[in-house]
Amino acid sequence: MTETEFNQTVDAIFSKIEAALDTRDTDIDYETTAGILTLEFDNGSKIIINRQGPTQEIWVAAKSGGYHYRLDQGTWRNTRDNAELFSSLSSFIHQQSGEDIQLG
Repeated sequence: MTETEFNQTVDAIFSKIEAALDTRDTDIDYETTAGILTLEFDNGSKIIINRQGPTQEIWVAAKSGGYHYRLDQGTWRNTRDNAELFSSLSSFIHQQSGEDIQLG
């Protein structure tokens, strides 16, 4: 995948996450700045989702740890345990906020 294609793909993922948050009545704030999507919760905790162009990965920093996701046959998978990105994010959001947001 070219760098342009990678950036377009990640932009679409960020838009999907933002749209899911917008359609729910939640107190989750989000901001995208310089290619980083930050989710902030009422309790002050955050989830940071960042693109890594050189490795073509999406990195997620959550209260439970740091995770790297790589595109594998059309699905973004964790490089350690093969978990799917959107399922993982839904779980991280629930762990940190108690909100049930299904992204995948």
